Amino acid sequence: MMRIAVYITGGIAAYKAAIVVRGLEKMGHEVRVIMTKNAEKFVTRQTFATLTKYPVLDDLWLAQNEAKVPHVHLAKWTELALVIPASADFIAKMANGLATDAASTTILATASPKVIVPAMNDNMWNNPATKRNIALLMKDGVKIMEPAVGMLAEGYSAKGRMPEPEEVLSYLDKFLQRNQNLINKKIVITAGGTIEAIDPVRYIGNNSSGKMGIALAEAAAEAGACVSLIYGNISIELPEDKRIQKFHVTSSEDMLEKVQEEFKDADALIMAAAVADWRMKKVADHKLKKQENQNELHLSLVKTKDILKEIASKKKDNQVIVGFAAETNDLLKNANRKLKEKEADYIIANDVSKNVFGNDEDQVTILQKDSKNQNWPRMSKQQIAKKIVNLLSNDL
Repeated sequence: MMRIAVYITGGIAAYKAAIVVRGLEKMGHEVRVIMTKNAEKFVTRQTFATLTKYPVLDDLWLAQNEAKVPHVHLAKWTELALVIPASADFIAKMANGLATDAASTTILATASPKVIVPAMNDNMWNNPATKRNIALLMKDGVKIMEPAVGMLAEGYSAKGRMPEPEEVLSYLDKFLQRNQNLINKKIVITAGGTIEAIDPVRYIGNNSSGKMGIALAEAAAEAGACVSLIYGNISIELPEDKRIQKFHVTSSEDMLEKVQEEFKDADALIMAAAVADWRMKKVADHKLKKQENQNELHLSLVKTKDILKEIASKKKDNQVIVGFAAETNDLLKNANRKLKEKEADYIIANDVSKNVFGNDEDQVTILQKDSKNQNWPRMSKQQIAKKIVNLLSNDL
């Protein structure tokens, strides 16, 4: 089941949105509602607050929102955004990236799939400006459920009427099923960096934020998978999704042990974590204090186990493994070597010398045995995650 944000805009058909919200809840989805002020001229926010048992977002500047960023929080929570009814005004805002109120600001911040159900007068629907805006949205990947032919508020029959709630619910159900490519699949995903202790105070670490791994976990869950997210040291919030089971680990040895355990009955592993290559030969049991006149500190390090190679060497024929190659030089040369030596099905190569750690965007190249490299353009990590999950679903 999905987390669905329902956007209600100004139009007489707004009353039908209440039936759709109730229908989505009966299907088992979690629903939150965002309303424009014009929508509240037709139906009250109390109606939807009562249906969802959750406050309606219609104003970013209320006292209770002063210390929050409610639109960003809701945008990140959203797995599907539904605009119903979608007015010509709101369609224009979406198409042109305008953020003039709570609803348009929140949907602009949303990276999840979007479905809009237009409802308006036929002249407005057929206006060239509306047609251009619809075309722009479709180009951006927004799904449009076209209006029906029927009696309009003006008293005559034409195309522009919102489809009946039962039709909308059926459309959404089919849409969600088409996008649930990983239903009944278990995906193990690692995220963040590992920590290798030097003494009780200090450790060897890296700059991984965990953004890529967590974006992958969210994308896999959105596609219907049961996700085991094994994470180390991260600097962002963990996802709140009942389909994502979270396991915190510290060292590379801890991560290896947990990956081995979770991968036994899994369909795929995506190793997005930045695992340390070295650890202390012996961890000091006390803080290594600086001595007077001491100018150097020599540490005795040993190699950590290669998790990707360990797991890939024992995988079953029906299991798929995706590894990452984070390099600062000779990117494709090193990535090709990893693809061959580590027996992974895919290697995602990225150049981390260019401000990648902690950034919201990346540029990657996909390497697969006996296949031509796929050089993807720079895009958000959420977009990369969705594309990787779609790629993976073809093999499962």
